[in-house]
Amino acid sequence: MKAFILAAGIGNRLRPLTLKLPKPMIPLVNKPVIAHTLDNLKKHNINSVVMNLHFMADSISNYFGNGKNIGMEINYSKEENLLGTAGGLKKCQKYFNSTFVVLSGDNLCDIDITSVVEFHKRKKSLATMVLKQVDAKYEYGIAISDRYNRIINFVEKPTWSSVFSNTVNTGIYVFEPEIFKYIPEGFYDFGKDLWPKLLKMKKNIYSYVMNGYWTDIGSISEYQNGTKSALEGIVRVNIDGKHYKNSDVITGKNTVIDKTAKLIGKAVIGKNCVIGKNVVIDNGTVIGNNVVIKDDSIIKDSIIWDNVVIGKNVNLNSTIVDIKVPQKLSVYNGILFNTK
Repeated sequence: MKAFILAAGIGNRLRPLTLKLPKPMIPLVNKPVIAHTLDNLKKHNINSVVMNLHFMADSISNYFGNGKNIGMEINYSKEENLLGTAGGLKKCQKYFNSTFVVLSGDNLCDIDITSVVEFHKRKKSLATMVLKQVDAKYEYGIAISDRYNRIINFVEKPTWSSVFSNTVNTGIYVFEPEIFKYIPEGFYDFGKDLWPKLLKMKKNIYSYVMNGYWTDIGSISEYQNGTKSALEGIVRVNIDGKHYKNSDVITGKNTVIDKTAKLIGKAVIGKNCVIGKNVVIDNGTVIGNNVVIKDDSIIKDSIIWDNVVIGKNVNLNSTIVDIKVPQKLSVYNGILFNTK
């Protein structure tokens, strides 16, 4: 079985983070968001993947290559001009001749893909949309289904006045190859074009309401929430490293932590890091690889990217960092980022 991963988006709502990286490559507990999607696919014995690329395409293809290093087969489809979600899939039609899965490369979820596919086949569905019950209804496409789970209405990103359901479209689909008959060449969108067309044609399309974790890493707040969910085990993801002594802090290889440092709550520290004297790493913090944190600094509920040096007596709380931080600086709820 194969999967198509949408990885061509620009990610404007995540700026300034996406000025340096495409959305799927944003690090979440020290792995690109899209790497967690690949981990979940492998867990469900889907080892062949096609990704569509556009914005900073090479950063994705250079990182994963042909997939051999992670036990997968990965092919890429680079789009000079964006083709839309369904148009991007149409361009890759040659890869799919049996039931396949579509996912977004910037989503964080631990969905039971096997169960979704089994449901899809049991219903003899042409197209199955995975739904999730959420509170922020207006940010996503919403769907309503009958008592047999057949979709009877769908609106892409409705206004409040037209909200009729809190089960939103996650952007996770299962399709039969027949779907390509309904997608024209060129720019075409799943939510705005394909699903409304299938409804109008009264095609056999169904919804599957998932129980696991799902969020769209599409904004700074959702990025921070997704990180917290991973640290707290609310979403099941693989975190590289081992628990430091008897703490809830996971550390990578070759990381040196001074004996006077305090590790509080759940946190992650990457590889080749140096944590100085009297440093406090407080709950909710993720520290990337090759990071130096100098003496007497306090880091809480923050995300530190790779290769950062934090000076002495720095106090960071709820802050995302990708620059060298001078000493005696305090930041709360900020972003310290080099956009070059």
